[in-house]
Amino acid sequence: MNQASPQAAMYASLIPFLIIGIVLFFRLRNVNKERPLKLGQLLIVPAIFALLAGFLFWKIPPAGMTIAWCAVALAIGGLLGWQRGRLVHIVVDPATQTLRQKTSLASMLFLLAIIAVRTAAREAAAFNLGGLHVDAMAVTDVMLCLGFGLISVQRIEMYLRAKRLLEEARPA
Repeated sequence: MNQASPQAAMYASLIPFLIIGIVLFFRLRNVNKERPLKLGQLLIVPAIFALLAGFLFWKIPPAGMTIAWCAVALAIGGLLGWQRGRLVHIVVDPATQTLRQKTSLASMLFLLAIIAVRTAAREAAAFNLGGLHVDAMAVTDVMLCLGFGLISVQRIEMYLRAKRLLEEARPA
């Protein structure tokens, strides 16, 4: 059997960090820049994510304690998503009644912290740190729920706040 060299394994483990670094580089360039915000488009990504997660859970349903951990991860993701959504600055242009959003540096640092914690947990699970046996499918299911909660609730918070700001900005 052909085994990969330790050097190849190290390079393979660096690929996610490289991808995250590239994405963060481009995201950080847009911090504090206003962009248009379209209410109808806020719920597209959570809908696609829900379909994807639903399909994955339908094909390979979680079992046992993984279901409970998924529920906890969904709740934690929702709390983190609500907080991250609150960090996005949303304004209504009074002249055109259009919405604009601006991602704050705090929001990006919050996302970076979440990625760091997730990566540390994944590495701890991969190297069996702490003597715990961790099932790779269970970790994947839990992270999927955490990500779904984070993305969905962030966009729901932004949607509700933007809708309220629009209603307040409309002339009586």
